[in-house]
Formats: sequence, C-alpha cells, structure tokens
Amino acid sequence: QVQLVESGGGLVQPEGSLRLSCAASRNIFSIYTMNWYRQAPGKQREFVATITSGGSTNYASSVKGRFTISRDNAKNTLYLQMNSLKPEDTAVYYCNAKNPFLSGLELWGQGTLVTVSS
Repeated sequence: QVQLVESGGGLVQPEGSLRLSCAASRNIFSIYTMNWYRQAPGKQREFVATITSGGSTNYASSVKGRFTISRDNAKNTLYLQMNSLKPEDTAVYYCNAKNPFLSGLELWGQGTLVTVSS
C-alpha cells in the first residue's frame, strides 16, 4: 500500500502564504491523478485542486489565481502553494490520489490543519 504523508500546515496571517507538501512512499505520479481537498469545521469536504499524470491542472473557483498545485516526480512529492490566504481558507487540507484506470483505488493523506487568522 502506498502511503501519503502531509506536512506544512500551521497558523498564518491573512494575505500570507503557505506551502503544503504530500510525500508518497512510492513513485505513483506516472499513473495517478493527484488532488487536494479541504474540510472546514461544520462543513463538507470540498475539492481544491487537481493535477493529472500528464500535468493538466484544475482549481476550485474559490482558490483560482491564489493557489497552485504542482509535483516533483523525482521526490515523489505533491505541493500546494497557497498565496493571498483568507480566513475562509481555514480548514484541514487532505492529499488524495486516484488511479484513473481503477476507480476503486484511492488514497488519502492524514490531513494537515491550516489556520488563517490575525
């Protein structure tokens, strides 16, 4: 089983920046679509960003222009660069991997808390 381990969460002021990392125990980026989701207290988990094995990206409208998803295949690591952070971005952020050829094969990280507050 591939493990996903997140890091980089913490407390940041509004308009600040933070970079989240998701390290995979094995090289899976050649076939897996990688995603970031987030869940605020009392709310449902929501989609944030995605990147395919071919490098195509897409973002939720709420973060478009502020967040950037990327990966480093050599380091087996997924990133989420978050700029111009708002209090509304406060949530637990989760790394997710989906195998496009096997719909039932999906992996989740443990989550990392991002708190945006002055």
